[in-house]
Amino acid sequence: MTADLNLDFEKTGGLVPAIVQDSQTRKVLMLGYMNQEALQKTLDTGLVTFWSRTRKCLWTKGETSGNTLQLVSLKADCDNDTLLVQACPKGPTCHKGTDTCWGEQNEASPMLFLTELQDFIDRRRQEMPQGSYTTKLFQEGVKRIAQKVGEEALETVIEAVDGTNEQLCYEAADMLYHLTVLLSAKGMRIEQLAEELHRRHDPEWDKKRREAKANGTMK
Repeated sequence: MTADLNLDFEKTGGLVPAIVQDSQTRKVLMLGYMNQEALQKTLDTGLVTFWSRTRKCLWTKGETSGNTLQLVSLKADCDNDTLLVQACPKGPTCHKGTDTCWGEQNEASPMLFLTELQDFIDRRRQEMPQGSYTTKLFQEGVKRIAQKVGEEALETVIEAVDGTNEQLCYEAADMLYHLTVLLSAKGMRIEQLAEELHRRHDPEWDKKRREAKANGTMK
């Protein structure tokens, strides 16, 4: 794996910057430096290890505090002189006790779960395990799934008008789940909806849409 990374240690004086990112939340946790020995120890132990420029020795993150960084993946940049280290942190990363060296909280955005949910539903469609409600929906076909989306949308409307916010959240989540199943059944992803909304956020979107329609180039 070291050879595959093809890092150019000579260009950087024997040390390469190593940017550490939480593999789950995608937050940047810290910046350290690795030489070839630190990189090899990281690979051998699975614990992110750096070269200390002040102490002039190897140090494995968390060797005294217990706040280790469990290696998930390593990737070299386009110039092969910087590492992106994805890891799972155990406890705060910064020596000052904060989650990151920039004082940020290392929390995942709940929005990231929508991609995780889509991945899970796609796996259900491929594997079709017995006893799964999602499997049952796929077996019943697109028309039934679309019907369920409509039913859950109606329940959402009812709760919005006459129910509580708690029930509205519950029914809207049901609707979103069934919509994601429908997208999967059609070979689509929920990210495509986000891309569509992003296009519409452009102030010129409606004008471009009308022009495309007039020119017959509208997709």
